[in-house]
Amino acid sequence: MKKLVLAIGVALTAVAAVVVVFLGGPSSASPISQTTVVSENPSDITPRIQDGAVYKMLNHGGAIFVGGQFTKVKQYNGTTLIARDRLFAFNPKTGGITGLHATFNSEVWALATDGTSLFVGGYFNTVNGVKRTGLVKLNATTGAVDTKFNANLTGSVTDLAFVKGRLIAGGSFAQKLVALNPTTGGNTGYINVPIAGVPYPGNPESGPTKVFRFSVNPAGTRLVIVGTFSSVGGKARRQAALLTLGTSSTTVSSWYSPLWDHACSSATPSYTRDVDWAPNGGWFVIVTTGAAAPDDPSRLCDSATRWNVNDLVAQKPVWVNYTGGDTLLSVQVTTSSVYVQGHNRYLNNPYGDNDAGPGAVSRQAIGALNPNSGLAYSWNPTKDRGIGGYDLLLTTDGLWVGSDTTHIGNEIHERIALLPTT
Repeated sequence: MKKLVLAIGVALTAVAAVVVVFLGGPSSASPISQTTVVSENPSDITPRIQDGAVYKMLNHGGAIFVGGQFTKVKQYNGTTLIARDRLFAFNPKTGGITGLHATFNSEVWALATDGTSLFVGGYFNTVNGVKRTGLVKLNATTGAVDTKFNANLTGSVTDLAFVKGRLIAGGSFAQKLVALNPTTGGNTGYINVPIAGVPYPGNPESGPTKVFRFSVNPAGTRLVIVGTFSSVGGKARRQAALLTLGTSSTTVSSWYSPLWDHACSSATPSYTRDVDWAPNGGWFVIVTTGAAAPDDPSRLCDSATRWNVNDLVAQKPVWVNYTGGDTLLSVQVTTSSVYVQGHNRYLNNPYGDNDAGPGAVSRQAIGALNPNSGLAYSWNPTKDRGIGGYDLLLTTDGLWVGSDTTHIGNEIHERIALLPTT
């Protein structure tokens, strides 16, 4: 087991200089005992994706399913190109690519399972020649379309989750967030929460109103959404909102932070990118893009933030870890660590402005934070930056890293890698 220590670029008495800690929630600047961090040395038997990027991964039925924008893969020890159009699956123990084969006419961004079938979301409108806009149900072994399932959506789907018998989908379609019948695709009416607007109207870079990513707590009773919106259920909610999943309906929590009202740059008027819950369900972490805002704790640009759960207004994060101007795109929370990924060069860098400010530590494209203090650990595998990695997936084997790059841990691992459990 690898023992982690906090990586601090200045003396311990200067912790406030590297991570902003808000007094509105409990925090600790001291290292906590760590024995379960994943290895910095990647597994040697992961598939080799030959083009494009990985946007989502799913662990199901002894296989890892991978969606994104790619057309060809190779086995880790093979030379033969295997055609796989934006979706494939492989055995994580052997690296062998399965027979799952489906053809999409555009990108795959979301994956979920009911324990048997595979639900796939994205920007496509045909699958295996069958018309399906944004969402399709497949046989998880063959990739055949289940034609009995049709959600009749009007736009893209960028996240999915199967929760208590319902398939929850988020995206840019008319409802933005909906709970579907997993057999027919019909709207169950369980989520009837209008999502509207854009954070900063009039900015041509805003794009369509959408739920980009969401995360459901382990109990299946709370859901956090992030994306491009300014109103949820008739309440002012810019870029982030907390919902309560009740017995028969969904309601909007009074949880909210006015910090999300503050713009970063005109080029990124909507800047929340991913969210994940802690295993105990007591808090969650949001990561963002946005552009540098050195020494400005009123803005959450290019950062990771921890939020404790309660239904109070005017929330402040427990801590903020700033990259100093570089995007974070994905987050995976464990009991011991908060793993973050993007095209970051640094962490612990609130004073950085596209450079290393006082106290910054070098963390190339991936890093791990102490859940209590928010400070970066010494863990530092490094990887290519690229545009960044849109997904991290934790399994018993370790941390799966999906991205658009080909090097991690000083080795070649094309667009997908496993950092094994130590």
